[in-house]
Amino acid sequence: MNSPAHAYAAPLLLRGPMIQSILASSRLRVRNGHAMDRGAREVIVDAGGGVRLLGYHSPQPGRSAKGLVILLHGWEGCQDSVYMLRTGRALYDQGYDVFRLNLRDHGESHRLNQGLFLGTLIEESHQGVRAVAGLAQGGPVFLAGFSMGGNFALRMSLRHGRSPIPGLRGVAAISPGVNPEVSTRLIDKITLMRLYFLKKWKRSLRLKQEAFPQVYDFSEVLACRTVMGMTEAMLARYTDYPSTSAYFSGYALMGEALGDLAAPTVIVTAADDPVIPADDFRAMTFNDQTELIIHDHGGHSGFVEGLGLASWYERWLPQWFASLAGK
Repeated sequence: MNSPAHAYAAPLLLRGPMIQSILASSRLRVRNGHAMDRGAREVIVDAGGGVRLLGYHSPQPGRSAKGLVILLHGWEGCQDSVYMLRTGRALYDQGYDVFRLNLRDHGESHRLNQGLFLGTLIEESHQGVRAVAGLAQGGPVFLAGFSMGGNFALRMSLRHGRSPIPGLRGVAAISPGVNPEVSTRLIDKITLMRLYFLKKWKRSLRLKQEAFPQVYDFSEVLACRTVMGMTEAMLARYTDYPSTSAYFSGYALMGEALGDLAAPTVIVTAADDPVIPADDFRAMTFNDQTELIIHDHGGHSGFVEGLGLASWYERWLPQWFASLAGK
């Protein structure tokens, strides 16, 4: 599963899975003033069906790019999540155009659409990525997603065969959530993670309620003290799903679900990820276009190495994309 080119060794002092997971989103790892940030322009993406998504495009200044990389954040992340900024900056420094796309109701996009975000909203996200890919003007396009964004990226790779993403050369999924029901229960068992996601999700729902006060009253949902409890309350009031299991199964990717990925795809996960069991990946069936990398350490979307607190995938992704550019 792992070749020398993929080698990653977590520093002894940073080896703990929770340390790695916390560092993935720690603001200690970012500084202001990078050229990618300064060159970013806000873009409202037409995702079809009246849906609008918010993104940020950072083209190479005054020179041709090696390609366009579209980045997808995790649940309750956004274009400015630490892993998005660090990865985007690393790719930008290597000569790639970067587009950081927000899923519905992420970032500051709550007012753009009346409907709520759900993990099952793959059609609008896929169409949004297809629209963004047009910015490459026929050049190579690459897609990378983190956590839930990795789940979306994998589903887009599946759909690529029947609804092609223009110019797509490869898809990378970092710590993708493939069994969301199990991951939600694991989040609730880890106090730090439960409190982290409760805070972020409740903030997001308050913004949605402020944007559409005549449509939403989340008082019952906001009173919940677990992520699963919030999910149950929201689904019961605002969707037609009969149960949380029915909802989660709508975007779970287990067993043979990823057996027919249409684009060259790499999945990166850690054996010690506290919320995504590695055994779920070991039990999967893949085709020849798919590579699975399971590192011994790295936590959830961490893979931090060295005192500079850079993540392994910041240096590895540009290399992998470069190997695919001519294909």
